[in-house]
Amino acid sequence: MFENKSIDDLAQKLTNLIPDSIKDTKADFEYNIKQILQSAFAKLDLVTREEFDAQVKVLQRTREKVDSLHQELLSLEQQISLNNKD
Repeated sequence: MFENKSIDDLAQKLTNLIPDSIKDTKADFEYNIKQILQSAFAKLDLVTREEFDAQVKVLQRTREKVDSLHQELLSLEQQISLNNKD
């Protein structure tokens, strides 16, 4: 999920774009934009970098295991083929 600090930072940056002449609405705008951003990011089903990196490692290990099993299968097929020729 998107971190609240990141949402707060983004909301603050957007709030800073509001002209000083309408400062009274800045606090309301910042609160509302935080709510909108949290809702939007929640719908996107985002993951953190740490979660993404962990899944990359899992996929790498899985790929290595699949490759190893594939090589083992090829070796066994060769053995069966040689035994059938005899």
